[in-house]
Amino acid sequence: MRNSPETLIDQLLEKNIAFAAWFNPRESQLGLVVGNATDVKIYDQFDRLNGEAGFVFAPFSITPESPAILLHPKFYSEDFSDLGSLNVEDFVPFQRENHPGKCKPISREDYLALIEKTVTDIREGALSKVIISRQIPFARTDTSLGNTFFQLQEKTPNAFTYLVNLPYAGIWMGATPEVLVKSAGERFETVSLAGTQVRKYDGEEYYWSTKDIEEQAFVSRYMLDVFFNFDIHQYKTIGPETLESGKVAHLKTSFFFPKEKVENQLGNFVAELHPTPAVCGLPKDLAHQYICENELYQRKYYTGYLGPWRLDGKVSLFVNLRCMEITSDEYILYAGGGITARSVPEKEWDETNQKAKTLLSV
Repeated sequence: MRNSPETLIDQLLEKNIAFAAWFNPRESQLGLVVGNATDVKIYDQFDRLNGEAGFVFAPFSITPESPAILLHPKFYSEDFSDLGSLNVEDFVPFQRENHPGKCKPISREDYLALIEKTVTDIREGALSKVIISRQIPFARTDTSLGNTFFQLQEKTPNAFTYLVNLPYAGIWMGATPEVLVKSAGERFETVSLAGTQVRKYDGEEYYWSTKDIEEQAFVSRYMLDVFFNFDIHQYKTIGPETLESGKVAHLKTSFFFPKEKVENQLGNFVAELHPTPAVCGLPKDLAHQYICENELYQRKYYTGYLGPWRLDGKVSLFVNLRCMEITSDEYILYAGGGITARSVPEKEWDETNQKAKTLLSV
């Protein structure tokens, strides 16, 4: 009797095999890449992906502990009917690194003080926006991660839902609504996503604040600067429009541009695009420095990017939002918000709690 996909994923985790499993937004077919430790490549620069193919799992900022990872497929499928040919015993497990200990969550009071300080620094300095995030830990249960992954996909059909187990990274799971770059026929698509409010379920119309509209406009302007650097002067936009994902909604603008502009230098394009102002801030270098000096924890793969990279010729990279790191005894959820001169600390705290609810619901 063939194992269910949930059981197969649990077996891969139990044996500690390198894999990535995912569902594309609004699609019901499971994507799965499985490999040996020797099928894993690591990179110390984001622009090394040109000419490669596999599943990418990249961090917010590359460090010796959190490199960019590419899993070459020894087994690759996007069809449930293929899973019967997968034998877990055919793969060699990788050695799991010791986790550096439990996370140290920031208190509500300290987070509010940090947001207040950030707003003051923005008003008085050169920063116009910076993303401040936090970790939210919960004790791990003995619940099947395979089942949890499939439940997450059911609750977030508009998101890219994933579960990975990889050297250096360990186990991560998430449901992200934000496209970094993906192929769409003869075009590529990238997305400007920012602004957050609680999702409405009764058909009520969405109204967006000046702060949300301004925050999303920052990201859109940044996209156009990157386009200019790659000689992309003709493109199509859709939006801004409201995107519902999990328990929240965002403002989204999609940009479409001809494939030939970046086809042979897509790794360089992604390296320049990442991290976008939606996960870092503006100006980017100043915001990145501010995050490193003030968040007081390592983001690792939170707000990095992930997804199929030239598998069957397709690219589908997403920003790693609404995610959690899974250790032997904890689920460590990650959530943040864009801070501008108009931010209200209590509302930013509430926003991180709302974003975490998508994962907490499963």
